[in-house]
Amino acid sequence: MLRIDLYTDITCPWCFVGLHRLDKVLQERFPGVVADIHHHPVLLLPDAPAAGLFIPDLLRARYGVTDVKSAFARPEAEAHASGFNLDLNRQLYAYPTQAAHAIILAARECGTQHQLAVAITDAYFLAVRNIADAEILADVAAAYGFSRDEARTIALAPTCHNQIEQEAANATAAGVRSVPHFIFENRFAINGARSEDEIAAAIDNALHLFC
Repeated sequence: MLRIDLYTDITCPWCFVGLHRLDKVLQERFPGVVADIHHHPVLLLPDAPAAGLFIPDLLRARYGVTDVKSAFARPEAEAHASGFNLDLNRQLYAYPTQAAHAIILAARECGTQHQLAVAITDAYFLAVRNIADAEILADVAAAYGFSRDEARTIALAPTCHNQIEQEAANATAAGVRSVPHFIFENRFAINGARSEDEIAAAIDNALHLFC
């Protein structure tokens, strides 16, 4: 079994690309490998309001970006190159992610953590849903081992949000500076916008530990 630790934030488009590329590489190039994927939270916008931040305004204020189409072009192109339909013009709000991360963390006990992380990410980018809304999170999580009431309780619990904020602080203290951040078998780390070949090479290196 191959352990993979994956640090992401749900509203990061590069995390969408990295998450789906990881699954694609595992399925197509390592079909016999059983991957044990552990998800860890990173909070890129820890103080985002519940109503979300309008991404064009955020890009302008934080990075001086005035051409949103150009800013979206590279992650969209990378996604399309790997066969994923990503249109960043559809989802124009960045929502707080503490609640979503809390449910993903809890899903570790259900054995559905990775599948739920993918489903919530797709709900945000592809279905254009507000993944800070406890009802929407309950809708998604109900297919991955939670009752709607259980998911709603986790999403709304301040203690769960606090735990996520502490986990994110721990990730920063451990040296996670950009996302997605992958660690294979606690030995081989790669981060950022990595190609399928680069992800495959890291997996291959990790698997050679067992040879």
